[in-house]
Amino acid sequence: VSRAPRAIPNVVSIAGIDPSGGAGLFADLKAFSALGAYGCGIVAALTAQNTRSVTGVHLPPDDFIRLQLDTLFADVPIASAKIGMLGNAGVVRTVADGLEKRRLPFLVLDPVMIAKSGDKLLADEAIAMLREALFPLATIITPNLPEAGVLLKASVPESVRDMRRAAEKLRDLLPHSGQRWVLLKGGHLPGGELIDLLFDGDFSPLPDDLGFR
Repeated sequence: VSRAPRAIPNVVSIAGIDPSGGAGLFADLKAFSALGAYGCGIVAALTAQNTRSVTGVHLPPDDFIRLQLDTLFADVPIASAKIGMLGNAGVVRTVADGLEKRRLPFLVLDPVMIAKSGDKLLADEAIAMLREALFPLATIITPNLPEAGVLLKASVPESVRDMRRAAEKLRDLLPHSGQRWVLLKGGHLPGGELIDLLFDGDFSPLPDDLGFR
Protein backbone atom coordinates (compact mmCIF):
# COMPACT_ATOMS: atom_id res chain seq x y z
CA VAL A 1 0.00 0.00 0.00
CA SER A 2 1.50 3.28 -1.05
CA ARG A 3 1.34 6.17 1.32
CA ALA A 4 1.61 9.86 0.65
CA PRO A 5 4.88 11.28 1.95
CA ARG A 6 4.58 12.85 5.37
CA ALA A 7 4.80 16.62 5.31
CA ILE A 8 7.84 17.83 7.23
CA PRO A 9 7.07 20.98 9.24
CA ASN A 10 9.41 23.95 9.12
CA VAL A 11 10.23 25.17 12.62
CA VAL A 12 12.29 28.25 13.44
CA SER A 13 14.46 28.83 16.49
CA ILE A 14 14.99 32.47 17.43
CA ALA A 15 17.85 32.31 19.85
CA GLY A 16 21.50 32.86 20.65
CA ILE A 17 24.52 31.00 19.36
CA ASP A 18 26.35 28.82 21.89
CA PRO A 19 29.67 27.79 20.29
CA SER A 20 29.79 24.63 22.43
CA GLY A 21 26.53 23.43 20.90
CA GLY A 22 25.03 22.58 24.26
CA ALA A 23 22.33 25.24 24.22
CA GLY A 24 20.75 27.89 22.05
CA LEU A 25 20.23 27.79 18.32
CA PHE A 26 22.63 24.93 17.59
CA ALA A 27 21.00 22.69 20.20
CA ASP A 28 17.51 23.58 18.95
CA LEU A 29 18.38 22.63 15.37
CA LYS A 30 19.63 19.23 16.52
CA ALA A 31 16.43 18.68 18.50
CA PHE A 32 14.25 19.68 15.54
CA SER A 33 16.03 17.22 13.27
CA ALA A 34 15.77 14.41 15.83
CA LEU A 35 12.01 14.99 16.02
CA GLY A 36 11.51 14.99 12.24
CA ALA A 37 11.16 18.73 11.64
CA TYR A 38 13.15 20.98 9.33
CA GLY A 39 15.01 23.52 11.43
CA CYS A 40 15.45 27.18 10.49
CA GLY A 41 17.22 29.77 12.61
CA ILE A 42 17.17 33.48 13.41
CA VAL A 43 20.32 34.61 15.21
CA ALA A 44 19.26 36.87 18.08
CA ALA A 45 22.56 36.85 19.99
CA LEU A 46 26.16 35.75 19.71
CA THR A 47 27.99 34.48 22.77
CA ALA A 48 31.51 33.50 23.65
CA GLN A 49 30.98 30.53 25.94
CA ASN A 50 31.91 26.95 26.66
CA THR A 51 30.47 24.33 28.98
CA ARG A 52 31.65 26.26 32.06
CA SER A 53 31.08 29.97 31.52
CA VAL A 54 29.95 32.82 29.29
CA THR A 55 32.77 35.29 28.60
CA GLY A 56 31.02 37.65 26.19
CA VAL A 57 27.72 38.50 24.51
CA HIS A 58 27.13 40.44 21.28
CA LEU A 59 23.64 41.37 20.09
CA PRO A 60 22.90 42.06 16.41
CA PRO A 61 21.10 45.36 15.71
CA ASP A 62 17.32 45.22 16.03
CA ASP A 63 16.93 46.15 12.35
CA PHE A 64 19.01 43.16 11.30
CA ILE A 65 16.96 40.77 13.44
CA ARG A 66 13.82 42.22 11.84
CA LEU A 67 15.37 41.71 8.40
CA GLN A 68 16.14 38.08 9.22
CA LEU A 69 12.53 37.51 10.27
CA ASP A 70 10.98 39.27 7.28
CA THR A 71 13.26 37.54 4.78
CA LEU A 72 12.68 34.06 6.20
CA PHE A 73 8.90 34.37 6.50
CA ALA A 74 8.63 35.82 2.99
CA ASP A 75 9.82 32.52 1.56
CA VAL A 76 9.51 29.63 4.05
CA PRO A 77 6.14 28.52 5.51
CA ILE A 78 6.84 28.31 9.23
CA ALA A 79 4.66 25.98 11.32
CA SER A 80 5.91 27.00 14.75
CA ALA A 81 8.69 28.81 16.55
CA LYS A 82 10.88 28.29 19.58
CA ILE A 83 12.33 31.36 21.27
CA GLY A 84 15.46 31.34 23.38
CA MET A 85 17.97 34.01 24.37
CA LEU A 86 17.02 37.51 23.21
CA GLY A 87 19.32 39.70 25.29
CA ASN A 88 17.65 43.08 25.71
CA ALA A 89 14.31 44.87 25.51
CA GLY A 90 14.84 46.04 21.93
CA VAL A 91 15.42 42.50 20.68
CA VAL A 92 12.38 41.24 22.63
CA ARG A 93 10.18 43.96 21.12
CA THR A 94 11.48 43.31 17.61
CA VAL A 95 10.83 39.57 17.84
CA ALA A 96 7.40 40.10 19.41
CA ASP A 97 6.37 42.51 16.65
CA GLY A 98 7.56 40.08 13.99
CA LEU A 99 5.66 37.13 15.45
CA GLU A 100 2.49 38.97 16.47
CA LYS A 101 1.57 39.80 12.87
CA ARG A 102 2.17 36.19 11.79
CA ARG A 103 0.22 34.49 14.60
CA LEU A 104 1.84 31.07 14.53
CA PRO A 105 -0.35 28.31 15.98
CA PHE A 106 2.40 27.11 18.33
CA LEU A 107 5.04 29.15 20.09
CA VAL A 108 7.51 27.72 22.61
CA LEU A 109 9.07 30.40 24.78
CA ASP A 110 12.16 29.64 26.83
CA PRO A 111 12.64 32.82 28.88
CA VAL A 112 16.42 32.57 28.92
CA MET A 113 17.78 34.79 31.68
CA ILE A 114 20.38 32.77 33.52
CA ALA A 115 22.81 30.26 32.01
CA LYS A 116 23.49 26.91 33.64
CA SER A 117 26.82 28.37 34.75
CA GLY A 118 24.95 31.14 36.59
CA ASP A 119 25.85 33.88 34.11
CA LYS A 120 23.14 36.46 33.51
CA LEU A 121 21.91 36.48 29.90
CA LEU A 122 18.99 38.94 29.93
CA ALA A 123 19.12 42.60 30.89
CA ASP A 124 16.80 43.70 33.69
CA GLU A 125 14.80 46.09 31.50
CA ALA A 126 14.00 43.25 29.08
CA ILE A 127 12.18 41.08 31.62
CA ALA A 128 9.10 43.30 31.80
CA MET A 129 9.08 43.50 28.00
CA LEU A 130 9.27 39.71 27.79
CA ARG A 131 6.20 39.35 30.00
CA GLU A 132 4.32 42.14 28.25
CA ALA A 133 5.06 41.37 24.60
CA LEU A 134 5.94 37.69 24.24
CA PHE A 135 4.05 35.85 26.97
CA PRO A 136 0.68 36.74 25.36
CA LEU A 137 1.80 34.92 22.19
CA ALA A 138 3.15 31.77 23.86
CA THR A 139 1.65 28.29 23.85
CA ILE A 140 4.16 27.01 26.39
CA ILE A 141 6.90 28.57 28.50
CA THR A 142 9.88 26.60 29.80
CA PRO A 143 11.68 28.47 32.62
CA ASN A 144 14.14 26.92 35.01
CA LEU A 145 13.72 27.57 38.72
CA PRO A 146 15.85 30.74 39.01
CA GLU A 147 14.05 32.16 35.96
CA ALA A 148 10.68 31.33 37.56
CA GLY A 149 11.74 33.27 40.63
CA VAL A 150 12.69 36.29 38.52
CA LEU A 151 9.46 36.20 36.50
CA LEU A 152 7.31 35.97 39.62
CA LYS A 153 9.44 38.38 41.65
CA ALA A 154 9.61 35.70 44.30
CA SER A 155 12.06 33.31 45.88
CA VAL A 156 13.37 30.42 43.82
CA PRO A 157 11.25 27.25 44.27
CA GLU A 158 13.04 24.74 46.49
CA SER A 159 10.63 21.79 46.44
CA VAL A 160 8.09 20.12 44.18
CA ARG A 161 5.31 21.79 46.12
CA ASP A 162 6.96 25.17 45.53
CA MET A 163 7.20 24.27 41.84
CA ARG A 164 3.48 23.49 41.67
CA ARG A 165 2.60 26.86 43.17
CA ALA A 166 5.01 28.63 40.83
CA ALA A 167 3.63 26.81 37.77
CA GLU A 168 0.10 27.96 38.61
CA LYS A 169 1.21 31.57 38.91
CA LEU A 170 3.30 31.39 35.74
CA ARG A 171 0.38 30.00 33.77
CA ASP A 172 -1.65 33.05 34.79
CA LEU A 173 0.85 35.16 32.83
CA LEU A 174 -0.10 33.39 29.58
CA PRO A 175 -3.12 34.10 27.32
CA HIS A 176 -6.42 33.22 28.96
CA SER A 177 -7.73 31.30 25.95
CA GLY A 178 -6.52 28.29 23.99
CA GLN A 179 -3.75 25.93 24.99
CA ARG A 180 -1.50 27.18 27.80
CA TRP A 181 1.30 25.13 29.26
CA VAL A 182 4.14 25.63 31.71
CA LEU A 183 7.15 23.32 31.71
CA LEU A 184 9.04 24.18 34.87
CA LYS A 185 12.53 22.68 34.79
CA GLY A 186 13.68 21.43 38.18
CA GLY A 187 17.38 20.95 37.61
CA HIS A 188 18.19 23.47 40.35
CA LEU A 189 16.28 21.62 43.08
CA PRO A 190 18.34 20.82 46.18
CA GLY A 191 19.45 17.22 46.47
CA GLY A 192 19.94 14.55 43.86
CA GLU A 193 16.46 14.42 42.30
CA LEU A 194 15.86 15.86 38.84
CA ILE A 195 12.16 16.67 38.47
CA ASP A 196 10.51 18.66 35.69
CA LEU A 197 6.89 19.71 36.01
CA LEU A 198 4.46 20.09 33.09
CA PHE A 199 1.28 21.99 33.97
CA ASP A 200 -1.78 22.55 31.77
CA GLY A 201 -4.09 23.96 34.44
CA ASP A 202 -4.99 20.74 36.24
CA PHE A 203 -2.99 19.11 39.01
CA SER A 204 -3.84 15.71 40.39
CA PRO A 205 -3.28 15.33 44.14
CA LEU A 206 0.39 15.01 45.02
CA PRO A 207 1.10 11.67 46.73
CA ASP A 208 2.84 12.24 50.04
CA ASP A 209 4.37 8.78 49.94
CA LEU A 210 6.60 9.81 47.03
CA GLY A 211 8.58 11.97 49.39
CA PHE A 212 7.65 15.26 47.69
CA ARG A 213 7.57 18.07 50.21
